Amino acid sequence: MQTVDLTQRAPRSPRVRLGGYNILPRMLDKCRATIAGKNGEYHFNCPLDQRFLEFVGIDAEALKQEVAKGLGDGDVLAWIEANAKHKHSPPEIAAWSSFGEQRAPADLESRAYFNGIQEKVAPKREDISNWFELLDVDDFVTFGGAA
Repeated sequence: MQTVDLTQRAPRSPRVRLGGYNILPRMLDKCRATIAGKNGEYHFNCPLDQRFLEFVGIDAEALKQEVAKGLGDGDVLAWIEANAKHKHSPPEIAAWSSFGEQRAPADLESRAYFNGIQEKVAPKREDISNWFELLDVDDFVTFGGAA
């Protein structure tokens, strides 16, 4: 599997799904880039990644060791499904992913953090209301796009 150089371009959007799970392809991009020392400002096992890891019951370091073997996305997904402590049905995975796509800051601290990022990357945008929208615009602006 080819490593994404996250100093040159953003990881996949958190909306992209693998096995029905959103976040997972982005997390794999960040993991591969971290292993290769090309993660730039992106962090593997960040709070967003931890939401996925907790949902399936997989340890971040164990996942990183599997990814380090050079496995492709499909093989990593198969490993996750075989080793997950929390087995979920396709409808449960779909519901979890759908909820994640709409998740907005839930408290004053996270709202302040969210607003700070938005003010920095897209101060004139009034249509950004959830974390995935913010991540997508932040990635776009980080690599030269105009908000």
